[in-house]
Parts: sequence; C-alpha cells; structure tokens
Amino acid sequence: MSDDERAIRQVVETWTAASRSGDLDTVLGLMTEDVVFMVPGQEPFGKEAFAALSKGAGESLIEGTSEIVELKILGEWAFIRNRIAMQMTSPGGETVRRAGYTLTLLRKEADGRWRLARDANLLTVTR
Repeated sequence: MSDDERAIRQVVETWTAASRSGDLDTVLGLMTEDVVFMVPGQEPFGKEAFAALSKGAGESLIEGTSEIVELKILGEWAFIRNRIAMQMTSPGGETVRRAGYTLTLLRKEADGRWRLARDANLLTVTR
C-alpha cells in the first residue's frame, strides 16, 4: 500500500470517527474549500451548506460503518467507492437508517493532504 493510499484511508477513518463524535470542525477540515456534494432530490451544495445541515442535526447520535470497495489514485486526484451503512438517532429517540454507496473524488492539496473535493451520496433509507 502506498503512502497516498494510506493517507486516503486515514481521511475516511477520521471522517467516520469525527462524525460519530460530533466533531464538525474536523469533518470540515477534511474538505477542499470548493467541495461539492450531490445527493438525490437536491441541488448540489458546498461546504457552507454542509456545515449548516450538520449543525441543524443538533445533538443527534450518528453511528455507522464505511467500507472502501474501490480506491484509485490518478496523480493529484483519487476516487473511492464506499459502501456505507449509518443511522442517526435524534435526541427524541427517532432513528433513521440509511445505506448504500458513495463515489468520492479527493484532491491532494498544496500542503500534501488529501481532502474530499466531490461526493455523490447514493444512500437510501433502510429499515
């Protein structure tokens, strides 16, 4: 495994752990400034909207798993295809489960760190 592959896998692990612990600042630090998220039923949105949506989730408990199914590095760009299963439980106790795949493009920035640049999230509600 190359150093770049290890670094990308660490981005995924850090994202997952920070999401579980509610550490939004860490999650935002894993994104490029021009990041674009694409989810079904919405127009693409960027970092600011991601932060607002995350803050809107409040004290919800997020749990889940992320499995890298495919990872390919192409110079300063890389893509990963992930299989994700997650659940979010609101403070009131309502739990929503989602599962599916994401296709994520990462870019190696001037500081040598890999960051998420584009993300197509295809998770759907499960029971």
